[in-house]
Amino acid sequence: VQLQESGGGSAQPGGSLRLSCEVSGFTASQYWIAWFRQIPGKEREGIAVMAPDDTIYVDAVKGRFTISRDNSQNAVYLQMNALKLDDTATYICAADRRPGRWTWHLRGAYNIWGQGTQVTVSS
Repeated sequence: VQLQESGGGSAQPGGSLRLSCEVSGFTASQYWIAWFRQIPGKEREGIAVMAPDDTIYVDAVKGRFTISRDNSQNAVYLQMNALKLDDTATYICAADRRPGRWTWHLRGAYNIWGQGTQVTVSS
């Protein structure tokens, strides 16, 4: 089983980036697949999750980021708009069958992780 992120890079404040999380070895639509981000020295934080039948966002990205899934590609995406300097981080996708509706944002709720892709927002 594997998760592979891509699409990171640099953007200016107010710009956009689209991250991809390619899933192999299991069916994405049967798992909760979340996007986390990590800044050096800080806790890894879950920011959005695509559940089999729902999507959930933390307030910091609600209205700016959109998580989506393409079942034909077995992939999950994160469209990031209106980027802010504070969005600079390594973005990592994670998957689990049942991370829990109240614990989906916690690192310990997932047992499958990608390697991450760097997003840098600067002017």
